[in-house]
Amino acid sequence: MDNSSQSQNWDLVIKGHSSLFDVKFKDLWHYRDLLFLFVKRDFVSFYKQTILGPLWFFIQPIFTTIVFTFVFGNLAGISTDGLPQYLFYLSGITAWNYFSDCLTKTSTVFRDNANIFGKVYFPRLIMPLSIVVSNLVRFGVQLLLMVCTMVYFYFFPIPGTSFEITAGLLLFPVLVMLMAFLGLGFGLIITAMTTKYRDLTFLVTFGVQLLMYGTTVIYPLSYAEEKGYGWIVDKNPMTGIIEGFRYAFLGKGEFTLWSIGYSAIFTVIILFLGIIIFNKTEKNFVDTI
Repeated sequence: MDNSSQSQNWDLVIKGHSSLFDVKFKDLWHYRDLLFLFVKRDFVSFYKQTILGPLWFFIQPIFTTIVFTFVFGNLAGISTDGLPQYLFYLSGITAWNYFSDCLTKTSTVFRDNANIFGKVYFPRLIMPLSIVVSNLVRFGVQLLLMVCTMVYFYFFPIPGTSFEITAGLLLFPVLVMLMAFLGLGFGLIITAMTTKYRDLTFLVTFGVQLLMYGTTVIYPLSYAEEKGYGWIVDKNPMTGIIEGFRYAFLGKGEFTLWSIGYSAIFTVIILFLGIIIFNKTEKNFVDTI
């Protein structure tokens, strides 16, 4: 046999994982086109058979903000740190929705895509990454809604309220990455566990809703500290992110390097654990799912 036929240069060589830390990031880049195809699929399939289509991007945060304003702002009388109530709740909902969507949708990756994973090879991390990217589109639309609301309250201010854009806006890309990676990390851990414990699937959505009340979405951190449970809320890694998000766009919120640093360290740890556990589970999940 000719030696030239034996020594061939392959574009891609598929090998089994040699260790838990063998993530093969180079394969993720090689399959980047597939990533964008999954993003397009998620976006189109979700709204394909809906009447209002992408308008749901606006409807959900608008109605949620109205309910929060009526219940927590008017009935409960919870402080909003001098911000317009509608703008305060909308900013918290915008940030929280992106995190929660990344978490809940990533948490069912193995269950929802078992038929694909069992038939063809591609880096499995492509699937959860596509969820994070597709949710980024929704986040961008809701952020645009928040900016339009800011413009409205700038020209038609409510007496006794004020807001301003601060230099913290420079950290906006960092805050978005922290939201995405924190949701991704938790989602990877949960989806790996659901291959053996299906009950977790039913608890995720309920748990995320409860977790929201332990974050500064419906009240500022100053209010929680005044009531005596601020130290508990401050331990939630999303608290520092949302407080930083509000400070960047609205000039109100307890934004410190400690809070962002704590959220960043927590996010890195959760993401690292999530990738390791996901990497381990994908080897034999087809046998257990």
